[in-house]
Amino acid sequence: MWGLNGKKKNGLADEENFTFLGKGVDFKGVVNFDGTVRIDGRLEGEIHTKGILIVGEHAVIKGLVTTGTLITSGKIQGNITALEKVQILKPGILIGDIHSPSFSMEEGAHFHGMCDMGASKGVDQERQDRENVHDLAAHRGKVRVQDLQP
Repeated sequence: MWGLNGKKKNGLADEENFTFLGKGVDFKGVVNFDGTVRIDGRLEGEIHTKGILIVGEHAVIKGLVTTGTLITSGKIQGNITALEKVQILKPGILIGDIHSPSFSMEEGAHFHGMCDMGASKGVDQERQDRENVHDLAAHRGKVRVQDLQP
């Protein structure tokens, strides 16, 4: 709590940045944050952070969201890209597409859109694996035709 010089330490501020957009704040534009962000107001545009984005119950976001982790109980209309995970809590509403390796939704929350959890990478890999496998039945048929010719 107290530093070596007798000055009071602010534990959260020393570890990472914390930004808060309170209820009643309306913002339009593109915002970039470091660390954890909590939004309880309205935001229209784009929001980017590699940290945690917390969207409060009364918050409304319209636009593109890029974050490390999204935890929302508010209303979001737009596409979400999360590096770690997306959590929609009750009574949250999310309308848009999600791209994240992890997704969870609490009972009572609403989601309308598509969710991409990286399955396309696995499908592409599976297709490449199939291309490397030879069709033995087709190969056997060719061998038998050759064996019948004098």
